[in-house]
Amino acid sequence: MLNEVILMGRLTRDPEIRMTQSGTTAASFALACERDYAPQGQDKVTDFFDIATFGKTADFVGQYFSKGQLVAIRGRLQQRDWTDKQGNKRRTTEVIAERCYFAEKRQTPAAVQPADFSQLPITTPVPFSEPDMPQMEISDENELPF
Repeated sequence: MLNEVILMGRLTRDPEIRMTQSGTTAASFALACERDYAPQGQDKVTDFFDIATFGKTADFVGQYFSKGQLVAIRGRLQQRDWTDKQGNKRRTTEVIAERCYFAEKRQTPAAVQPADFSQLPITTPVPFSEPDMPQMEISDENELPF
């Protein structure tokens, strides 16, 4: 059967990183995905999805993803049943991300941006010359010194 989900959106919070009982890294976060269209005269609707990922992908998410960042994920939809503190049975639908990608250009910190040389004074170039170099005159093309 086919079960594939591809989403692009912004993280609503920093990823939560934890370890499973078996020692595998797990990351969870929520993704806000704005719909491409809106009925005339209305605002676009934003959907919020719970995302979970495990292993190396969770390590990657924990290290590089943060709140507000635009990301793309590819994974599968999964439902799981659980019981809350009051003993009520609950069902959760979430996306299990198998791949996570950056979806926007990373901002360069101001300290690393290229220097602005436009404010430097304009100087006159100095011709290159090597002092104390003997000048050789060649009288004929056939008398090259090498």
